[in-house]
Amino acid sequence: MLMPRQSVPALRVPTLAHGAFELADDAAPQFSLVVFYRGLHCPICLKYLLELGRLQPEFDKRGVKVIALSSDGQERAQLMADKLNAPGLRIGHDLSLAQAREWGLYISASRGKTSIGIEEPALFSEPGVFIVRPDGTLYYGAVQTMPFARPHFDELLAALDFAIEKNYPARGDYVGRV
Repeated sequence: MLMPRQSVPALRVPTLAHGAFELADDAAPQFSLVVFYRGLHCPICLKYLLELGRLQPEFDKRGVKVIALSSDGQERAQLMADKLNAPGLRIGHDLSLAQAREWGLYISASRGKTSIGIEEPALFSEPGVFIVRPDGTLYYGAVQTMPFARPHFDELLAALDFAIEKNYPARGDYVGRV
């Protein structure tokens, strides 16, 4: 389990239009927003990433760098990017399932074609959203076992405004006896 104020796992993936992404070398002035999505087959992911693409300029204004990534290969990632039409949004691909597990993501097996008629990969990761400090430590994390009920990006923006203004510390880091 990832712990707030502790280093997150290494993360290096290719992106479609922005070169190789390596979290350790891409520190943002304030935070990095790392959004793991299920893949092209997921209609909820498309809707979610459309919202992220729409709000990306707001994250940029706050000194927050954004990447959305999945275990899809380059071709499927490009098909998703084409649907999104958000050229500024970095889309990472070829996330290994081992990397997904290091980040605490749940892994699902294919159930065939989805409601939009796209075949699920044999194995893929479920969603996760992480906010990482420039020093590579976890500030916020949310993982789902299903595609539903993800954090809303407008709420994350408001939370980031508060965190930046008040220098609010990461929470949930107590590991002592309970």
